[in-house]
Amino acid sequence: MIFSSAPGIRPWIGLLLTLFSAAASAEVHNIDATFEPDFANPQRNQFKNQTPSEGFCRQIPQACEPIGLFSLIARIPFTANAPILANHADPRQGGMARIPSDWRDVQVTHSSGDTHKLQVRIAGIGHELGLPRPVNELTGGKWWDDLWDGGGWVYAPPPCQGVGWVSAGDYGYNSFWKVPEGAGTCAKKALFDIPLAMRYQYFVYAYELRTPDPLKMDAGDYTGSITYTVGPNMDFDMGDVMIPSDSILTLNFNLKVTHTMKVDIPPGGNRVVLEPVGGWQSWLNEGRKPTRLMRDQTFNISASSRFKMNIECQYVVDNSCALWESTAGHVAPLEVSVSLPNGLTDGAGQAVNRRRLLRDGTGTELFQPGFYLDRKVGTLHFEVARDAVDEMLKDGYARSYSGNVTVIWDSEVG
Repeated sequence: MIFSSAPGIRPWIGLLLTLFSAAASAEVHNIDATFEPDFANPQRNQFKNQTPSEGFCRQIPQACEPIGLFSLIARIPFTANAPILANHADPRQGGMARIPSDWRDVQVTHSSGDTHKLQVRIAGIGHELGLPRPVNELTGGKWWDDLWDGGGWVYAPPPCQGVGWVSAGDYGYNSFWKVPEGAGTCAKKALFDIPLAMRYQYFVYAYELRTPDPLKMDAGDYTGSITYTVGPNMDFDMGDVMIPSDSILTLNFNLKVTHTMKVDIPPGGNRVVLEPVGGWQSWLNEGRKPTRLMRDQTFNISASSRFKMNIECQYVVDNSCALWESTAGHVAPLEVSVSLPNGLTDGAGQAVNRRRLLRDGTGTELFQPGFYLDRKVGTLHFEVARDAVDEMLKDGYARSYSGNVTVIWDSEVG
């Protein structure tokens, strides 16, 4: 149960439940996030955290969701190794927290060996605090706001920030603090003696993620992990009095990438007929030979992944394709190039306009989307240059040139 707190209000529950009787030998949490392209939001190229929150962000989602926080329960109890003395001068002798609030890098790796950088920071900390005696006995008939300097733990000590929510009873107090990036120690001073042995039944931590750009990642799973230490002067530091039952907290990350890569050719588009610009009438009526033969063929592409392109040829001239005339035994070189829609660039971030397609893929090794493209129009350009056209069009000879060209969009990039 969670209550909103304000000065003068004493929310409480009558029984503090001990949720975890023992801690595991090592605390391990798995965090899963997925990316799937969304045609309704093509500019949203972000992973979605699929790990359900526990503790604070589950109970009070309105305090977490707007700022992208998630929380998990670390089943690591802390027990005081000494009494907490009233008005202690050293913050490490009371109730305090210092957590890894700076961004830390985590390398995530695909089975192919492709690696990317994930960043994580701990952005909040909460405790289920338990007293050895009722709070009104320790304070001479007073309440939690009187036990600690500055009020109960709902009033977070700087640089931490309170969230305005708390649950409390005679023995127990459940609170949460947000922790800004790069914050140091947040400490509460006791105003009354607390005898052995105050406890944290567990702690809740909020975390924030910066995920890599999924459009630059291969489809499949990327995994990585980070290990934090828990205890005095460690990553999760609750002071010198509060001692954890375990000193290790490991976060395992799994980022699952699902890509869309689809190319549609309009009906009849697989048959390409080359013609002069403006058609054949100038040659037939006026005897003016065409300077080139060409045809543009559009296609629709949906893409959220990197890809490369190349061609395969029925008839080959060097690194490109050719057309074949069987009667004369003549080969005419054919140039094939591609123009890609806005949002797709090459590896250098340049637009792709009439980029030559070759058999070995030179120059087209990497194309990448800046956002998810859904059925955007691109163009394949087929052309026979002037020198070859002169040889093809011989007066008095009827010739028919043909050849098969296979254009390949390949999402298996390097």
